[in-house]
Amino acid sequence: MRAVFFFIFRVETADQRMNQTIAALATPTGRSGIGVIRMSGGDISAIMERIAPKAWPSKPRYAKLAEISDPETGELIDTAIITSFRAPNSFTGEDVVELSCHGSPVVLRRILDLVFRLGARPAAAGEFTLRALSNNKMDLSEAEAVRDLIDAGTTAAARQAIRQMRGEFSHRLTPIKDELLDVIVVLESALEFVEDDLPVAAAEEIKSRLAACEKDLGKLAATFDSGRLIRDGIRVALAGRPNVGKSSLFNALLGDERAIVTEIAGTTRDEIRERFVIGDVPIYLTDTAGLRDTGDAIERIGVERSRRAIADSDLCLFVIDAVEKISNADREVFFEIKDIPHLIVINKIDKSHASAAEIRGLEEFADTATAIRVSALTGEGLDDLKSAIIGHFRPIESNTEGFLVTDARHYDLLNRAAAEIDAAIESLEAGMSEEIVLVGLHNALGYLGSITGETSTEEMLSRIFSTFCIGK
Repeated sequence: MRAVFFFIFRVETADQRMNQTIAALATPTGRSGIGVIRMSGGDISAIMERIAPKAWPSKPRYAKLAEISDPETGELIDTAIITSFRAPNSFTGEDVVELSCHGSPVVLRRILDLVFRLGARPAAAGEFTLRALSNNKMDLSEAEAVRDLIDAGTTAAARQAIRQMRGEFSHRLTPIKDELLDVIVVLESALEFVEDDLPVAAAEEIKSRLAACEKDLGKLAATFDSGRLIRDGIRVALAGRPNVGKSSLFNALLGDERAIVTEIAGTTRDEIRERFVIGDVPIYLTDTAGLRDTGDAIERIGVERSRRAIADSDLCLFVIDAVEKISNADREVFFEIKDIPHLIVINKIDKSHASAAEIRGLEEFADTATAIRVSALTGEGLDDLKSAIIGHFRPIESNTEGFLVTDARHYDLLNRAAAEIDAAIESLEAGMSEEIVLVGLHNALGYLGSITGETSTEEMLSRIFSTFCIGK
């Protein structure tokens, strides 16, 4: 007899998942004084009545001491502080409870397993914030700012994230979107009720209004270069032949003995990366192996990796030795990095007082006046080098006076919207019909709506929120 097996797969829709109660650890994993477990959803009361019956229900927005117990065995797991928030007056817009427990990983794991057993499920990355977005507690740009604030590595980055989280970006976009909508209404009305073409005066007024919108979008997009540096930082690579003091300079810039330094040429076999801050801008510094042809298999791998790191950098520091004249090895390195934005750094000035103009052959690379003289040993010239690293890029506005676009997605959408408006203006100038003009304006409005989440797809939201940490 042949056995026939039927398998039934339960496929959950997005709406079904959003209606489920979720839970996650909202503090970093590991031992700590306190660990916070966060839950959100409609089943919170049923779960809390079972694990903390003596303390539930609790008064919203008031902290309450509670004993957390296993309802099946009656075993006490922990004594915690319960803070509850009732819908819609919570971060997610749903019922929310936070359990501030003792920060033992074992205790926290037991409580999480308990609430999962009683009907909650593990929260996905960024799912609490996604629910806040779905329940109109914030728009998409504000939700992304929550992630940026958590990831902020400098005061300037945190400041910009706070401004975006408070809705400043959305407020700047609102008048532009309103103006586009007004123009669309005029054109739609003309298309519907006016048989003739738009009067010349009306067309000119519309072009003027659209040009103003395009200009405003351009101003916002123009802040991205500065905003990107504040958020993502600058990738800087040290390059040079062996034994010019790259590793010593690497350590001096970091203020730490991170790289091994010896008198033996070729000590650095692989790139070393570290992060530090100059003027509130993150710098990701890479020390590379000296670029040269070598028969050593291990060093050869390191040299190839160094070439890739240099090619991917925003700025290359081309290091030469102040004691020695420019050699063919220096020329070969410069040939590899000359098309990358770079600064020439003369190291070891503690051993030679020669000016840049006195170093034979240096004029082959650049105007000797632009070379920066430093001593990795004594620290002389390091402040000038740090200023030059920042100054190589456009001035960065890191105070509270100006809002900066920091996200590449937002920058791309701003440019797309501006391009569509520009195309609409050209269509008007060419005397094309209102239908053609309206296509571009509707596209522009859609791109701006994608910034705030009004026209976002589920796939795009999933991609964005996958970059969030679990518990937020």
